[in-house]
Amino acid sequence: MKAMAMALMLGMLSSAPAGLRAGQEYLLGSGDVIRISVFQNPDLATEARVSESGEVSFPLVGSVKVGGRSVAAAERLIAKGLREGGFVNDPQVNILPLEIRGNQVSVLGQVNRPGRYPIETFNMRVADMLAVAGGVSELGADTIVLSGTREGERFQREIDMAKLFAADAGGNDMVAGGDIIYVGRAPTFFIYGQVQKPGAYRLEDGMTLMQALATGGGLTNRGTERGMEVHRRNGNGEIEVLELGRNDPLRPDDVIHVKESWF
Repeated sequence: MKAMAMALMLGMLSSAPAGLRAGQEYLLGSGDVIRISVFQNPDLATEARVSESGEVSFPLVGSVKVGGRSVAAAERLIAKGLREGGFVNDPQVNILPLEIRGNQVSVLGQVNRPGRYPIETFNMRVADMLAVAGGVSELGADTIVLSGTREGERFQREIDMAKLFAADAGGNDMVAGGDIIYVGRAPTFFIYGQVQKPGAYRLEDGMTLMQALATGGGLTNRGTERGMEVHRRNGNGEIEVLELGRNDPLRPDDVIHVKESWF
């Protein structure tokens, strides 16, 4: 399921729409590239990148501070400059964001390339940002935590990985600048000794001792199932050494030691 989810996630990134979705608010920021046009005035059409100070240069009006404003507010501001300067009567200004780089999202935890990434298209969602960060790592949890600010209020939401790919995409929230996506570590177990692939592995629900042994590649030529030890921390924080049955379930952070056969 996890491999299929990662493939779907990468596909979603490549097909993410780049246009502006009607009715959605976005505040322009430095680094954004926008196309400005004025109805029936093609000579005023301009493509500009928002500067670090949040300004763009527009013909006749000069420098206009659009940073921190919504697209609609920036359109009204430029229209006001054209109207009050006597350049265009009743100007109808349209702004189309071409590249959205002024807002970034932090993708942290168990992803393959953690870091801060720009919201490159207007309607990027959680799955898109995870794909940009290289997808969830092998030891990533099945739950994602999204936190940020909406309408001036802080919020935090847990999202089940499976819901990112549900038909209605109900868990695949749209991201906003300043959001943090955190992928925790999945429950793990450790296996060492006489196994083919010793190391740390993801602990699946209900995984038994024998399934864990198979995950570790099985026994070496010198290994034996007899006397396998499971080191487990009890409620008092002390390590207990247990001998479990083949079909007994493991717990998070169990350490399995496979002994060497002497015969």
